[in-house]
Amino acid sequence: MPYMPLSSDKLYRSSKLSKLDVTSTKHLEPLDEIVGQDRARQAVEFAMSIKEKGYNIYAVGQNGLGKRTMVMRYLNRHWQYTHPVFDWCYVANFQDSRSPTVLQLPAGRGLKLKKDIEKLMGRMGNSLPMAFDNEMYYSRADVLKNRLSQQQEGALADLSQDANAQSVSLSITATGDYQFIALNGEEPHTEETFAELSEQEQERFDTAIRELEIQLRGLVRKLTEWEEHYAEKQQKLDEEIATEVVSHLITPLIEAYSDLPQVKKYLKEMQGDIVENIDIFLQESEEQAALAYAALDKKLPRRYQVNVLVSQEDDVPPVVVEDSPTYHSIFGYVENATYKGTVFTDFSLIRPGSIHRANGGVLLIDAVKVLERPYVWDGLKRALSSRKANLSSLEREVTLSGTISLEPEPIPLDLKIILFGDYQTYTLLQHYDPEFSELFRVTADFEDEMPRNDDSELKYAKFISSICHDNGLLHCDQGAIGRIIEHSSRQSGDQDKLSLHSADIANLLRESNYQAKSSGANVMRASHVEKALASRDMRVSRLRDHVMEGFNNGTTLIDTKGKAVGQVNALSVLATSDFSFGAPNRITATTSFGEGAVLDIERSVKLGGNIHSKGVMILTAYLSSLLGKTAKIPLTTRLTFEQSYGGVDGDSASMAEFCAVISAISGVPLRQDLAITGSMNQFGQSQPIGGVNEKIEGFFDVCTLKGPKSSQGVIIPTSNVHNLMLRKDIIHAVEKGKFHIYAIDHVSEAIELFTGISTGKPDSKGKFKADTVLHKAAKNLEALRKSASKS
Repeated sequence: MPYMPLSSDKLYRSSKLSKLDVTSTKHLEPLDEIVGQDRARQAVEFAMSIKEKGYNIYAVGQNGLGKRTMVMRYLNRHWQYTHPVFDWCYVANFQDSRSPTVLQLPAGRGLKLKKDIEKLMGRMGNSLPMAFDNEMYYSRADVLKNRLSQQQEGALADLSQDANAQSVSLSITATGDYQFIALNGEEPHTEETFAELSEQEQERFDTAIRELEIQLRGLVRKLTEWEEHYAEKQQKLDEEIATEVVSHLITPLIEAYSDLPQVKKYLKEMQGDIVENIDIFLQESEEQAALAYAALDKKLPRRYQVNVLVSQEDDVPPVVVEDSPTYHSIFGYVENATYKGTVFTDFSLIRPGSIHRANGGVLLIDAVKVLERPYVWDGLKRALSSRKANLSSLEREVTLSGTISLEPEPIPLDLKIILFGDYQTYTLLQHYDPEFSELFRVTADFEDEMPRNDDSELKYAKFISSICHDNGLLHCDQGAIGRIIEHSSRQSGDQDKLSLHSADIANLLRESNYQAKSSGANVMRASHVEKALASRDMRVSRLRDHVMEGFNNGTTLIDTKGKAVGQVNALSVLATSDFSFGAPNRITATTSFGEGAVLDIERSVKLGGNIHSKGVMILTAYLSSLLGKTAKIPLTTRLTFEQSYGGVDGDSASMAEFCAVISAISGVPLRQDLAITGSMNQFGQSQPIGGVNEKIEGFFDVCTLKGPKSSQGVIIPTSNVHNLMLRKDIIHAVEKGKFHIYAIDHVSEAIELFTGISTGKPDSKGKFKADTVLHKAAKNLEALRKSASKS
């Protein structure tokens, strides 16, 4: 019986836009979210509403689905947050300089504290030297000094008087030491005059001098004590004056930050440290001042700087995207400075990472980039588990060196991390890292496609409008909107679905915008979209043109007219990274006397994949069920893809291969103006395959090159009809009866289309009706069996 080809209305689903009541996207409200990702959006909402540890997000899906865009839009427009955000500062720890102290301040007050401290230090730098450079201070200091001098001079005078009474003089040497000298009247004895003295007189002088030296040593101890007491009193005087000045200057600042206990405590500790280190502000030498300021910041001494690690401008949780997740860019680092050949570091050289900037908010990172960088993944897990941001030196951990470094106080971490990645990375992390599921408990699974109906087409139109508005593109009229929606359906490979690869749609709009502007239009129309698509195909279709050239010049053998035994045109898809197209392949089958096996030459030479081999085994099983139920098939059949020199995989050629095998066994020729694609099961039923549009278009193009004929066409499984979104030129050819697309449910229908003869069905005895294809095949096999039995 004749088979009716599909009508043209089955080959393409046009966009009606029945619910669109505007003429262009200019008057269409932009979509406030990513279209078709309700599942992922709900997952993000759920995770962001839970404060407990471990509810971080892994956003999984292919590239180009708009994962980051959707998450950013939700966080910026719909995230209902209730917690405050903070500034984070590092300041000196006056008890342990290696462990800087962290201060937590409300948003915006970190920089204010830094500026307030700078102003305070400026005033200190002016006021303190003045307090120690006035007559009042000098008079009080002179009183203390005079008291010391009077005590010292009085004690020395008494000792000198005692010595004079014994004809001994107390004098000071050039080196500043005290010494006793025997006197000869008013003048000191010389060696000669002393030698002339009697022994008794000499012994008297020696005894007197020894006793006086004992008294001098005791006096020297007293002088040292008096000097220490003087230094203590002088220091106490300096501290009193410094305390008075510092307290006067710093008290208003302490009061201004009285609502922040941490800051208030730090300011009081700083007050005490300034008093203890008052010399920093009183340095008279440039060298000493440079050491105190380290020549890096002349505004104030380094120990009193405020290192504002993170400053939040608004009281809004930060959303940080880290595009280059190295260890230092995420976790921060401590810089080193050099001054006159000496390398040093301190708390003011601590630099933040993205984990600090995102604290209180969200950090977005690409999962593959994280796993590519050494130590980053382990660092992230430690931070999320401890809920602290530790600023440790990676160099020290890696090199095991004993270099002295800082150990800053950890910053409490209140952070959500969203990883973006594909399914393979997600599966690997789940399988190999037991901590992953504990730390990333929420999966935001992004869809590749969405159902296509009137409501979803309206949403898609709003999505197109949002791209036009956000990127400043020309607006689309209804024709352009409809054509883009139809292209999206083609990309999804289904009349009833729309692709959610938003990046592809955005790129198409930009290219259509270029075409529209190039032609001087003020709005994008369907013709501009068509030009953009044609331009894109031209840029990436070099391989297709090369393959088609082989068909055109006869290098690749193919017949699109006539009939042949054991030969059929199958369809396949070739693909590059950004383009796929269809091309026919000649499949041939030959038979020889044997044991009933169907040998797959592709498999034998290791060019066939496992799925292709499975398809061959399935068709062999069906063939045996038809022709080998009562006796073994006395033939060996060999199948191959002619002029195929690369790998072959997939089962979409199994119906074509079965037709070639039946033709070879029965001797009935097959039409070469038809091509077929589709897999089959063990009962001969057709099964759907992928790339049906590209396959049909590939055979149509070859037929056009080889010479079109009105009988040419393609056979596809009925289950693939809903996948058809064919090119307009093929639809026009079908409308004019110059090309035909047949949809079948069983491989027997394909045999009838190829041969024009009924395939035949076995009766209860396994016999076939005369003049059917299977009857002829069975008859040929029976003749072979008889011939074999006679021999």
